[in-house]
Amino acid sequence: MNTPAQPTPYDRLDGAATLRALVDRFYDLMDEDPDYYGIRKMHPADLATSRDKLFWFLSGWTGGPPEYTDRFGHPFLRRRHLPFAIGTAERDQWMDCMRRAMQDMDLDPALRQELDTALFQTADFMRNQPQ
Repeated sequence: MNTPAQPTPYDRLDGAATLRALVDRFYDLMDEDPDYYGIRKMHPADLATSRDKLFWFLSGWTGGPPEYTDRFGHPFLRRRHLPFAIGTAERDQWMDCMRRAMQDMDLDPALRQELDTALFQTADFMRNQPQ
């Protein structure tokens, strides 16, 4: 007997349109709020490519189409972030910005908590500075 597959976070987000809106809200906040200057300065002036790459990555990461790996192969996140000094302050800015974006998108609270937990683990793994 087959059991039905659990919906992925991508499915629970209602797919690409909501995920794209979340990524756009995240980068809008990063670009507008001086509280995120520490992470904003790590990005190029034009955020279009950053928006696309995060959207493509999160698509596969949440169980949707593997957009990032189809284009670039394995993400090797930590290696790709090594040129940037990422400590707890940068991790916390990134997480706060994403938490605000998820809240602004009015995501289901249970899904928001699941994503928060998983995103924090990933963001913490990106740290390459002692503080």
